[in-house]
This record gives sequence, structure tokens and C-alpha cells, in this order.
Amino acid sequence: MDKKIAVLQDKINQAQLGGGQARIDSQHKKGKLTARERIHFLMDEGSFEEIGMLVTHRSTDFGMEREKYLGDGVVTGYGTINGRLTYVFSQDFTVFGGSLSETHAEKICKLMDMAMKNGAPLIGLNDSGGARIQEGVVSLGGYADIFYKNVQASGVIPQLSAIMGPCAGGAVYSPAITDFILMVENTSYMFVTGPNVVKTVTHEEVTSEELGGASTHATKSGVTHFACANEIEAINQLKKLLTYMPQNCEEMAKPLPYEPGDESRPALNTFMPENASQPYDIRSVIAEVTDADSFLEIHKDYAENIVVGFARLAGRSIGIVANQPAYLAGVLDSNSSTKAARFVRFCDCFNIPLLVFEDVPGFLPGTDQEWNGIITNGAKLLYAFSEATVPRITVITRKAYGGAYDVMNSKHIGADLNYAWPSAEIAVMGAKGAAEIIFKKEITAAEQPEEKWLEKEKLYSDIFANPYRAAERGFVDEVITPSQTRLKLIKAFKMLENKVVNSPRKKHGNIPL
Repeated sequence: MDKKIAVLQDKINQAQLGGGQARIDSQHKKGKLTARERIHFLMDEGSFEEIGMLVTHRSTDFGMEREKYLGDGVVTGYGTINGRLTYVFSQDFTVFGGSLSETHAEKICKLMDMAMKNGAPLIGLNDSGGARIQEGVVSLGGYADIFYKNVQASGVIPQLSAIMGPCAGGAVYSPAITDFILMVENTSYMFVTGPNVVKTVTHEEVTSEELGGASTHATKSGVTHFACANEIEAINQLKKLLTYMPQNCEEMAKPLPYEPGDESRPALNTFMPENASQPYDIRSVIAEVTDADSFLEIHKDYAENIVVGFARLAGRSIGIVANQPAYLAGVLDSNSSTKAARFVRFCDCFNIPLLVFEDVPGFLPGTDQEWNGIITNGAKLLYAFSEATVPRITVITRKAYGGAYDVMNSKHIGADLNYAWPSAEIAVMGAKGAAEIIFKKEITAAEQPEEKWLEKEKLYSDIFANPYRAAERGFVDEVITPSQTRLKLIKAFKMLENKVVNSPRKKHGNIPL
């Protein structure tokens, strides 16, 4: 028996070496951790249990039968993160460049099945050169199997993807289907076709970093939600993200202990600028209203005219969507609408209540927006809010103009409670533009058109540029003192925690993608 145990231990040692010490050293020289080191830093100490350590590929073409590595380029298993059951796969770049083979894909699919059956999050640590070319269509089929499992798991369990190295071709689509993507600056990239193919087809000279690096995808495309300075930061961000989520769609996110105290926030009473055109940072409002240091912003550097992220209110996890007056005056455009819609749908999938801070002058006008589908993209956010059945509360801090008022979780599309500050202006458009349209003839005929315009602007403003007309109609449930916002929200979300919505029977809706 001792000899047999020795054979087993030898195989375990081989598997743990991956592609060998020389390739491990090469990985370290690039400033990257190995697949197993990443798991070590991610999971609770001693909790990781590996599955499929002794799997090898089945390929016999191109001399592949003479080069086999135990584990076949991916480490799969389960353990705990902060005491919570979590499944993880970590691709090993030291084995065939982390390329995906038939058996590599089977290991990942088996893990995904287990995660769904047991209702626990799945984390993918991606570091792969793509499909294993020597296996041809078999490896492509493996990718498709993973994509299909991703879709089946979507909305059932949280799926998080960390891109720790190259992620090219078919490899990018599995992370794209998952809920959140994290990338590492300077060592990871994502693209469908690499720089060489781009040069051949379009004659563009571009580096991997410019084409699909973390900064590019965090600011230009919005593909990644976080751009992290290094792998340890990415791993810590994964851990933090998980704390705001439940294990699966049947559960609620676990609240943190909370001791009630003085919930008033007097600073908010003097926060709003006197001039309605003056910008302010909505993050300051979020920080005052939510639990101290609890706000985790998502997509921070993309579509900055809207702010989305997780926070806690009296210890409970909530999702926040907020117009950002400090950027493009907080208008809605194609990118911000899509960004917010995706976040709203995630929160709705996993029973995370939604809090909306509204200060929106409308949708961004112009040919660029119209030609790039602002109608359809704006409708995505409208659809996402209308479809959401979690508790939904809106606080209108200042402007709520036009169709954007409707879209930003208005009472008309199913919001549970809508509050407004006394500074709120709820109207079809701003007083200046409205006066120009309504009183055009009077202004034109006046001896002093500019004075007449200002007079009519004030008239319109007095009538409509306030929250009281909407309150009279019941479109706003209560006009509140800003300092009482936090207290009102704590009570309101507590009241809504057992909310049930019976939606019409259907297979699924058809969101305007």
C-alpha cells in the first residue's frame, strides 16, 4: 500500500507543478501569479478542495500524445470565501498557454453544474491563449458547452470573471455572459481578434494593451467593470463584491450587524447649490445616505454621467443607480442607459433592493446619439426598471425632466416609493426652454423680449419647477427634508422587505437589445 500511496503522491506533485518550474518562473517574471497561487489568495485558508486534478487531454494529433500534463491546464474545485461556499476554476497558463481543450472544458462544465445544483457563486480566473489549435473543432465545441452553461446559470447563481492574462477569440464570450468582469492593468487583455489580425484586415497598427487592455475596456467599451492595479487587488475586489450578493436567486444577501443611532444627516440640508445649473458630485449624497464606507462603485470610469454600485443601508445590501450632475449634467445617453440597465437587472436577479437618486435634465440630443440607437438603448433602462420586482425607491434631488423622469424609476413604471427634496423640479423640460415654446408669440411681440422671456421663465418655474404638482397627483409620495433621507429610506426598505409581485404568465419578455 505504501508504494501505491507513493505513486499517488508523485502524481499529485506532478499536477501541482503544472507545466513545470521553468514556466512557473516565467509566469512570475511577467508579474503574474500561477493558477494555484491565485486560488490560495482567493479562498479561505485550507478550504479549497480540488476536483479533476488527474485529468489529461485525449488528443493524439501533432504529437500531442507525447505531451500530457495532469489537470490539463485548469484547476477546478470548491471551498469557502469568508465562510461562504464558492466554486472556482483557475486556468493555468504554464500548460499549453492555458489553452482550452475538450477535457479542460469538461472540467469547467462539471464545476458549473455543481455550482448550480448547490446554489453557490462561481468564480472564473481566466488566463488562456484561447482554443487549443491542435484539437480543432473539439476545443471549439468545448467553448460552446461553457457558453451554454453560463446562460443556464445566469440569474441562478452569481458568476464573476477575473481576467488575469490573455483572453482572446472565443475565450472572451464566457466572461462577457457572466455578471461582472475584473481585469488587471498591463498584464491582461480581451479581444475577439488580436493586433496581428487587425493589422492584416484593417491595416491598423495597435498594441494588445490599446486594443483590449484593462484601461481600454474600463473607459471606452465598458466590457470590464473593474480595472485593478495588480492581481492581489483583483482578488480582494472579488471577495468584496461577493459580500453584497446572496448565494443564489432564492436567497437574500446576508446583512451585516447594525446598531441604530442618529440617522439624520444635517449636511444634506445645505448641500444643494442655489443655482440649478451648478454641478455637484452625487457620490457625496450617496456617502451621506448609506452606511459609512459601504459604497462599492461599479463601472466607475465608463459612462460617468450615471453612477451605479452596491452599498449598505442599516447593514442591508442595496443597489444604487444615480444620475451624476458632475458629468454631462447627468444626462442619459446610450452608454449610461445600457450600463444602468445591466446593473438593475443583476440586482433584480438576486433580490437586491434598488435605490435611485435622480437629477436628470433629459436624454442627450444629437446625431451621434440618434444614429447610435439612443431610442433602443434608453428603452433598455426603461425595460429593466419596469421588469424589476425587488423593492424600488427613488429620491429626486433636483431635476426630473421629460422622458428621462419616466425612465428613472418613476412611480408610473412600478417604483414602490418616490421621495422628492424641496429642490426637486419635475417638468417636461427646463423653465427656460418651456417658456420659449409656450410664450413664443408674447416674447417675440414684446418691446423687451429678454425681460419678457425672464418673466415667463419665472412664471413657468413657479408653476412646474418644484415637486408639489407631482405630489398633488401622487406621483411623488412625500416631499422630504434632505436631512431625513436616510431615516426615511431605512424605514421604507424595512417596510418593503416582504414585497411580492405577481407578474403576467409568460416565457420571458423581449428586452430591446
